Amino acid sequence: MSINEQSEPFGAWLLKQAGRDDWIGTLAKQAKGDPKFHKSLTPDDLRKRLHDAGAEGDTFEALDDAETEWLNA
Repeated sequence: MSINEQSEPFGAWLLKQAGRDDWIGTLAKQAKGDPKFHKSLTPDDLRKRLHDAGAEGDTFEALDDAETEWLNA
């Protein structure tokens, strides 16, 4: 499991972003509505799940931005 400098797993951090009004917030809302989403998911785990689900480029850009913010949190 990957954690940021605050010892917070990516999945847990992402779920806290659901109130945002941007692409990361949209990604977080989608994650929150997914019963298979786990707080312990890493960015790479989520990237693979999105790829398998046929997600489009904007979703991956949002994930990249979210990963960068999470690492710096």
